[in-house]
Amino acid sequence: MASVFKALGDSTRREILTLLNEGDLTAGEIAGHFEMSRPAITKHMDILREAELVTSEKKGQYVVYSINLTVLQEALSAFMSIFDKGGGSPD
Repeated sequence: MASVFKALGDSTRREILTLLNEGDLTAGEIAGHFEMSRPAITKHMDILREAELVTSEKKGQYVVYSINLTVLQEALSAFMSIFDKGGGSPD
């Protein structure tokens, strides 16, 4: 779970996830939304892939990225359960 929160700790990676939530994109399409080099985008994508927040599939000469909402939902549920131990709200 630490890798998920590390990945989410960067605003660029959160923006990439927002883009992918709208639909699958190639690396070039993702890079087109940012003013940074392709190697920098690749590093962000590697971190997101390592955290299993995105999946990648080779289609011809392109790599297409998709968001993995299951991992994101599991991480958020685990995080929220930390604060739900009391079972009620204070008066």
